[in-house]
Amino acid sequence: MKQFISRFALVVRDYDEAIEFYTQKLHFELLEDTAMSETKRWVRIAPPGFQEGNCEILLAKAVGEDQEKAIGHQSGGRVFLFLYTDDFDRDYQNLLDQKISIFRERSNEPYGKVAVFKDLYGNLWDLIEPLSAHKKEDSNELG
Repeated sequence: MKQFISRFALVVRDYDEAIEFYTQKLHFELLEDTAMSETKRWVRIAPPGFQEGNCEILLAKAVGEDQEKAIGHQSGGRVFLFLYTDDFDRDYQNLLDQKISIFRERSNEPYGKVAVFKDLYGNLWDLIEPLSAHKKEDSNELG
């Protein structure tokens, strides 16, 4: 059996403000924005460098009080999303330049470089450059 997660829903307050944040500030790609009805859209985004088969995010506009309460709190205050990068310094500087709220400053951990930031709704994200990225670069340079 072969399974994988193709996408997950991220509850948002407004489609357009979420699209603007993710595409303009984090430089994500807008993969699709299709109207399903007068109030519902199928909005798919993904980080730069997205390839078919990678996991993508479906922006889902909150409907009703329960969903509205979940905006920014889908993981109960824990880090919810993990954004891996091949260049931590470049992407961390982008967070600063875009005035994105840094929740936990950059640090070097046994698994790589990491910082925690908040998206426009308060969801916590890890920005991670894993050590394995350095090992691959180092081995490519050697060989």
